[in-house]
Amino acid sequence: MRVEIKPSKPRGTVIAPPSKSMAHRLLICAGLCEGESVVRHLAFSEDVKATIACLTALGADIRLDGDTAYVKGTDVRKSLGKTAVLDCNECGSTLRFFTPLCMLSGEERILCGAPYLMTRPMSVYEEIAQKQGIRFEKSADSIIVQGKLQSGVYEVAGNISSQFISGLLFALPLLDGDSEIRILPPVESKPYIDMTVQALTEFGITITAADNIYKVKGGQRYSPRAVTVEGDYSNAAFFEALNYTGADVTVEGLREDSLQGDKVYKILFKNIKSGKDPIDISDCPDLGPILFAVAALCGGARFIGTRRLRIKESDRAEAMRQELIKFGIAVTAGENDVTVHGGELQKPSELLDGHNDHRIVMALAVITTVTGGVIDGAQAVNKSFPDFFDRLKDLGVELTYGMDQ
Repeated sequence: MRVEIKPSKPRGTVIAPPSKSMAHRLLICAGLCEGESVVRHLAFSEDVKATIACLTALGADIRLDGDTAYVKGTDVRKSLGKTAVLDCNECGSTLRFFTPLCMLSGEERILCGAPYLMTRPMSVYEEIAQKQGIRFEKSADSIIVQGKLQSGVYEVAGNISSQFISGLLFALPLLDGDSEIRILPPVESKPYIDMTVQALTEFGITITAADNIYKVKGGQRYSPRAVTVEGDYSNAAFFEALNYTGADVTVEGLREDSLQGDKVYKILFKNIKSGKDPIDISDCPDLGPILFAVAALCGGARFIGTRRLRIKESDRAEAMRQELIKFGIAVTAGENDVTVHGGELQKPSELLDGHNDHRIVMALAVITTVTGGVIDGAQAVNKSFPDFFDRLKDLGVELTYGMDQ
């Protein structure tokens, strides 16, 4: 799908969409309960649908009604009497959250998804499986695991994806023995770990954390709850960024006491505007594309802690470099730093490429409200924010849809 956006002056109020990150966590906790839980205020993006499908594959019974999921949980340690196939679609969180849960029954479990998803690093789990004698076969289109995860001490590097740590935190309370996760510094993306602990706590799981050590008692049970998904700072950032185009947009529906690391976007936007150098995004890599877009709007900025942008849905540093050039903005992308150079924005004379990445598409949409332009592959927003363009239209952005050619 192509979207053509014409220069516009967005105005109005937008309610932040539900947090995809917290939706994953609450749904998984609900799916591990004995009894029925209620998860309200969901947005059924492709990623959230993937997590629901994987829970169903493991035996959970999930009924959807409007924006609410009624979840009858399952004991993932018990036999299903068959090989379960978990389709993670394009979602790295789903893949990494469910892999340890698939190592609890001893039965064969197959995790599959989009081709590029299978290229995402899984070394943490591969090493654990090798040490514990668990079958772990990774191919171009699937990961097959078979064996039982053991309680004990787990050392995990803190500069890799926090999704590995969250995945272990979901599974370890269900083991008979006690466990520890020791995160080796430097620790990146800690707010995402904090969100996992918060979700676990809501469902009655006790995790003790101190000095990057997470102690997990074995033999715990998830208790059914009725919970509501909070507003999403990472997607709200795209609307807040419109104010750096001369727009007048108010974002509502965000918890001020949220643990989401991406709530820092408000500070980082101001730092870009004021010329702070450098800006460290190692704890909030998902903000990278929109931060680069705001930098292009505000005369440039230098960012550090960008290494993990290269292993997201796209190589986000390189993708934004390629697209900002089309606006007349030069970008230098190093191994762990990105510099967006100053310059005058120009209307692109060629198609913009969404790189099959929802956050790239949304970042480009913000800039094109100033210059105008056509974004190819705009359907990528369905991964996390299916009604993103409808929300833009509601704010007065003039846009039209077309088919890819």
